[in-house]
Amino acid sequence: MAASMSSGRSAAVAGGQEIGVGEAREFAWTEADFKRVQKLIYQRAGISLHDGKHAMVYSRLSRRLRETGYGRFDDYLNWLEGQDGPEWQEFINALTTNLTAFFREQHHFESLSALLKRRPGGPWKMWCSAASTGEEPYSIVMTVLQTLGGGVPFDLVASDIDSRVLEAAGRGVYRAQGLKGLTHEQLQRFFMRGKGDNDGLVRVRPELRKPITFLSVNLIRDDWPFREPFDVVFCRNVMIYFDAQTQRRVLERIHRVLKPGGTLFVGHAENFSESRDLFVLRGKTVYERV
Repeated sequence: MAASMSSGRSAAVAGGQEIGVGEAREFAWTEADFKRVQKLIYQRAGISLHDGKHAMVYSRLSRRLRETGYGRFDDYLNWLEGQDGPEWQEFINALTTNLTAFFREQHHFESLSALLKRRPGGPWKMWCSAASTGEEPYSIVMTVLQTLGGGVPFDLVASDIDSRVLEAAGRGVYRAQGLKGLTHEQLQRFFMRGKGDNDGLVRVRPELRKPITFLSVNLIRDDWPFREPFDVVFCRNVMIYFDAQTQRRVLERIHRVLKPGGTLFVGHAENFSESRDLFVLRGKTVYERV
């Protein structure tokens, strides 16, 4: 399959030459390699990598070269483009960023709780479109259960493009130190503490896991598997990785899967004032479907 590993080489500049500064690299890394990666991740995931991401891309994709046995980025990318196998998922996994926490951007969960109280009997159908390792969807479920109790019909689809983080989300196992922002009541009600070899770990209780369906969904593909519209969509800190054209396309699709008057929660750095025909601002990064 692959060529032998290349020896470390110092960095040069521009064009087809190596790029970078200072330390020798394990693999040759050129501007042409970076441009190809930019193009491929944009085509597959809609992610726009700006020119300041050279070091990040090199570091993350170097692991894929080691795993697959290739000694040159050019050879690896040629092989990748020549097939449609599981390595594409590994390529996407390597280049996606997953920064998350329980109840990140707390004001959104306060807004969600207020929204739920308007229809306390339900039913509620929601989508968390960037589930990452699960902290966000589990925060949504905690908010629903604490606001409405456990008897209200409620379903949550939690999706991500990164298959590895989605598997972690489904397991629902976390380091206890990562739950410091949760209340004592939440810890007692929704998590089980590990013992013995699992000391220092916690697992979500079945009550928290039960309403969630985990799915792999690529936001830029027009093959979303949803049959019924949602009341609420969380799409937070995703659009910042898309260019304006891709943002608009994704917003149009979210508009199609949200009920009229449905609510869209987005990230703190995201603003869709140019899409007022689709969504109107109803609060701090909270939008209503037109």
